[in-house]
Amino acid sequence: MLVPILMGSKSDEAHARKIAQHLDKFGVPSEIYVASAHKVPELVLDIVNDFNKSNDDIVYITIAGRSNGLSGVTAANSIHPVIACPPFSDKADYLTNIHSSVQMPSDTPAMTVIDPQNAAMAALRILALTDKKLRKQIAEHINEIKESF
Repeated sequence: MLVPILMGSKSDEAHARKIAQHLDKFGVPSEIYVASAHKVPELVLDIVNDFNKSNDDIVYITIAGRSNGLSGVTAANSIHPVIACPPFSDKADYLTNIHSSVQMPSDTPAMTVIDPQNAAMAALRILALTDKKLRKQIAEHINEIKESF
């Protein structure tokens, strides 16, 4: 079980670390890569092709803003689920990044989740479909939230 976190730029590292911290709480490993779909598409494809050969359960989380080619290239070439979690610094940046993340071409299924914690939780729930221990941890987490109200 693994969540590769692909960033389009090194400047997205703080955003990636937030996601990784939430995955760590559930004992799910992640690996962070810097791989721009525009500047080094061959690197993105190498990463995706390597994971396509893996027997592990994998869910990608991609972090890219502006013109989000990273999520699309990953989703178009991967046999694994892709969650786009675009970073943003202000309202204008938010609108640009969201639009470029939700408008994917056909047969390019990248799901978009804005909040880093929710992106991690979405990946965890996908992975829990085949992992009973993780499913139990998530159920306990949900109960803890409910009990806190």
